[in-house]
Amino acid sequence: MDTYRVFEELKGSLGEAGAKALVETLGGMFDELKNTVTKEDFRLLGESIDASVSRLDNTMIRLAEAQTRTEERLNELAQAQTRTETEVKSLAVALERLTIRTDAVIGRTFELQFRDRLTAYLGRFLRRGKLLGNDELLDLIEPKVTEREVDDFLRADAVASGLVDGVKSYVVIEVSSTGDIEDILRAQRRAEVLRKAGLEAIPLVACDAISPESLAFAKLRAVRVWCNGSLVEAAA
Repeated sequence: MDTYRVFEELKGSLGEAGAKALVETLGGMFDELKNTVTKEDFRLLGESIDASVSRLDNTMIRLAEAQTRTEERLNELAQAQTRTETEVKSLAVALERLTIRTDAVIGRTFELQFRDRLTAYLGRFLRRGKLLGNDELLDLIEPKVTEREVDDFLRADAVASGLVDGVKSYVVIEVSSTGDIEDILRAQRRAEVLRKAGLEAIPLVACDAISPESLAFAKLRAVRVWCNGSLVEAAA
């Protein structure tokens, strides 16, 4: 408040002493009022700030709790994913084992079927065919080959004797549901054991299916292929 201006305006009507006394009284009241308002404002402002800080603290606490719950949930999900991956791996291993066993059963079933009907399956190729026990030829081959070669020959899936193009021959057979290069090499290697003993031997792979690549390899190795009911074109 401009006390000098107020004094000048009042001194004409109240006199200097009266005007001065009134101005001093009004100034004191103004200062007291000003200080009171300022303190109240600060008090209200402080309360507002305290309330805001309190709300912020509560919000931060809730956010921290929410983050903790989120992290716990993420950990649970990570553990669940790990368990799922482990279960999937276990299932994959079990499926692989089942596939191997199933293939083995199918292969063994096909082998038994082929042995049982060998003369019918190879009737036009092997005349007067007869299924032999692998050990029936031991006396002939043992003096001419190594023990390792004898043991390998005894693991042949089937051996048959008969006439091939009018010549007494032995057919060494590897049986597999799917003929592959390993079957071809085994048949060739085991037939070679008989050849070393001076016997006419023909390697043959019997299968339900064979790839063009394996068939080409069989022709290159002079191994005959019986596939899905009939002999494939003669080996080169």
